[in-house]
Amino acid sequence: MKTSDFNFHLPEELLAEHPSEHRDDAKLMVLDRKTETIEHKYFRDVVDYFEEKDLFIFNNTKVFPARLYGNKEKTGAKIEVFLLRELDRETRVWDVLVDPARKIRIGNKLFFTEDESLVAEVIDNTTSRGRTLRFLYDGSYEEFRTKLKELGETPLPKYIKRAVEPEDAERYQTIYAKHEGAVAAPTAGLHFSKNLMKRLEIKGIDFAEVTLHVGLGTFNPIEVEDLSKHKMESEEAIIDQKNADIINNAVAEQRRVCAVGTTTMRALETSVSSNKKIGPYHGWTNKFIFPPHDFGVANSMITNFHTPKSTLLMMIAAFAGKDFLMHAYEEAIKNEYKFYSYGDAMLIL
Repeated sequence: MKTSDFNFHLPEELLAEHPSEHRDDAKLMVLDRKTETIEHKYFRDVVDYFEEKDLFIFNNTKVFPARLYGNKEKTGAKIEVFLLRELDRETRVWDVLVDPARKIRIGNKLFFTEDESLVAEVIDNTTSRGRTLRFLYDGSYEEFRTKLKELGETPLPKYIKRAVEPEDAERYQTIYAKHEGAVAAPTAGLHFSKNLMKRLEIKGIDFAEVTLHVGLGTFNPIEVEDLSKHKMESEEAIIDQKNADIINNAVAEQRRVCAVGTTTMRALETSVSSNKKIGPYHGWTNKFIFPPHDFGVANSMITNFHTPKSTLLMMIAAFAGKDFLMHAYEEAIKNEYKFYSYGDAMLIL
């Protein structure tokens, strides 16, 4: 498979700048892989495709406000700092992206507050855009994290050109988010409202949770034509014994098992063994899924509509079948489905 096999023309106006008015108001395209048929629904209709004892698996990661703005010492130039990963809790060292990168060198200091209570020093240049910063702050670790949250902004994707609005803090977060660590939302889960979760519960649907802390690497463009040469950035994944048992029981009983989102699917495919059993897992995954791929756990999935040549599109093509999926995307564009993080959804059966 080549990267160019996954190219298509996406009109800019179909990139969703805002979420739908209510979470479950989004449009839902339903793909049936057996019959290769497509239905057009609303997300709240998803409940009609599942029976008692079927299983939904959610990614319960929580997005933290990862985008900060600091001023460079001496010049006062405004620098965007995007927190990627905490490297050392004791010394408060983080991997970050900086913009504009060309202005930042090792040894530069950035000031985030007028009273200079939070300062960061650049200690390493890790990539062309990335840097390693050491934060200097007098308070305890908990106070330091609180300060980062106060100063941070909801990390909306760069394609959204508008300013961050107060509602984004809530809407760019799933209602079941628990464990902080993501710098991007697991977007398929954004469509689940409290009301819809209740309706699924009343129908007797079972729920399981995994954690995969979504990093920006998921959205990195693929720079190679041969997919086997692309390297994904690692993301932290956690599955505990209790949830592994729930998932294994559903698979053993041949129920419908639905992975909510590509990040959930990546966590499952990372931890599944050759005998199709999920084991407890806590580690890092750089698993890149593209066609052909034999999926070991989920037999259905929910996902948003992805951009051309993205790793996410490739995973969905592996699950739905490439030709069928590309046909569905043509339909989506014709019917003006919204794409990307705040966009509409697809259910693949």
